[in-house]
Amino acid sequence: MRVGAHESIAGGVANAVDRQLDDGGNCGQIFTHSPQVWQDPNIADDDAAAFRDRSAEHDVGPWVIHSSYLVNLCTPKDDLREKSVDSMQREVDAAATLDIPYVNVHLGAHTGAGEQRGLDNAVSALDELDIPDGVTVLVESDAGSGTKLGDDFAHLGYVVEESTQDLEVCLDTAHAFAAGYDLSTPAGVDETFAELDSEVGVGNLAYVHLNDSKHACGTNKDEHAHLGEGHIGEAGMRRLLSHPDLRGLPYVLETPTEDGRSYAWNVERATELREAA
Repeated sequence: MRVGAHESIAGGVANAVDRQLDDGGNCGQIFTHSPQVWQDPNIADDDAAAFRDRSAEHDVGPWVIHSSYLVNLCTPKDDLREKSVDSMQREVDAAATLDIPYVNVHLGAHTGAGEQRGLDNAVSALDELDIPDGVTVLVESDAGSGTKLGDDFAHLGYVVEESTQDLEVCLDTAHAFAAGYDLSTPAGVDETFAELDSEVGVGNLAYVHLNDSKHACGTNKDEHAHLGEGHIGEAGMRRLLSHPDLRGLPYVLETPTEDGRSYAWNVERATELREAA
């Protein structure tokens, strides 16, 4: 099983590999810079080479880059759209430099422009990207709130279908649960993946953000919990870790550091839940 964590690149991106190994993971996710600002990844050549070499040496991967939180592909505002496209272009270029196959992005919010216009804005923004060979942009499922899009699987399916890019999807389990997809029982997980297959196609699912939720299903509240200890719970997590549609896909954790437990505990917990399924 491929499971790992979202690791810090403090001190250099190559350090993320060492942190992943310390946590017991064998794949993972990074930000190339602070996600709260517009910033060039600016990764030095020697640091990029060290990241590639360490990942290959220790068989850590696939990695995924998570885009900036400021990116809003659905926006009707020209200046924000331009910044978002520019930021995404820098991320896919960084991914190529690091030999990272995926860049993950949220669709964003239409901010009053309407759902359909927001989705069309996202499609056209993604179509502006010059995505290097070997890199795929993943559209992530969202918890939904306000005018954010991506909480309905149909949104993801529309963008994947209408874009001229070869896009794929990242499913965040806590987000889907918050959006109203009940993943707390094996039956609920099966129903959710049947709908995902209908709206998106499970063949377009490339990565899973494996997170439990501190809030109930359908609340649109995005706050992650330790695996098996939130409202999704052990039964849902066991099915998510053993569902045939997810066989062979990588799982990355964005679980909290609290109660004396961090990523290492959750990586081990994922293995235990998988074995108990």
